Amino acid sequence: MEVYEAIKLRRSVRSYEQKTIPSEILSRVLEAGRAAPSASNNQPWHFIVVRDQEKRKILSNRMFTRFLAESPVVIVGCGEKNRRYHVVDVSIAMQQMVIAATSEGLGTCWIGDFNEETVRTMLKIPEKYNIICLLAMGYPKEKTDLAATLLRIRGRKKLENIVSFDEYGKHEKLLS
Repeated sequence: MEVYEAIKLRRSVRSYEQKTIPSEILSRVLEAGRAAPSASNNQPWHFIVVRDQEKRKILSNRMFTRFLAESPVVIVGCGEKNRRYHVVDVSIAMQQMVIAATSEGLGTCWIGDFNEETVRTMLKIPEKYNIICLLAMGYPKEKTDLAATLLRIRGRKKLENIVSFDEYGKHEKLLS
């Protein structure tokens, strides 16, 4: 799949088939994260792939994470606290994984709703790391996704409404 197609097709998926992600596909997705740029090439990340059903069930005990119990994989993105731009660097790596997963036919959903201490303790994450985000991943179930339907109806903001040149409010016509 071409990269712009993957970017446009990507949506938050909250319902997954109970189908294992083949290791070669999971490896390519993780490799996309490893290949991400980072400040001073520090690569301050560590990714924990959670496939264990009981651990995913614990991660699903929050208001906005109920679907994690059925997500075949949850990737926990961690960043070294002592690295200045670790949050940005881990976020870039995770987004590269999102696009790679989309190109592989997988669905993903960024998760910011988690109890850091619960996740840290359960996954034995050393104190030198901050937990930046969780990423649900799996094969999307074919069912109506209300959020995706609303997005298609509402659409995206026009580029000219969200971009200024050289100063806020200064617009230029872009080629489409």
